[in-house]
Amino acid sequence: MRKALALITAVAALMSVPSAATAASDGKNRRVTVENLSSSPVNYLYASPVTSKSWEEDLLGQGTIPSGTSKVANIDNGTTECYYDLKAKLANGREHVQRRINVCAVSKWVIGDSGNSLQ
Repeated sequence: MRKALALITAVAALMSVPSAATAASDGKNRRVTVENLSSSPVNYLYASPVTSKSWEEDLLGQGTIPSGTSKVANIDNGTTECYYDLKAKLANGREHVQRRINVCAVSKWVIGDSGNSLQ
């Protein structure tokens, strides 16, 4: 009886948590390489669907993107949305924001001291 209860609990838990397989169920790549060519590290990186009213959690967590390096950011939030607003906050206090970016088509975001661009 305890084994059956444990099995039912485990199955219920798996059904309630979206898996990586369902995250990109439409087969679109929502990974964007963020290249930091500025003289300051990127301390925070945010990506929120254009339908969101606020920025979602920091994609870097405890990490950073040091000057002269790049990091691949997985923008996929488990929906089929492709249009996101992107925001990078640098250690020197500067912010770079790109609005309404099709992350299903854009593969690179380059951040520099004089601005930023998409590729």
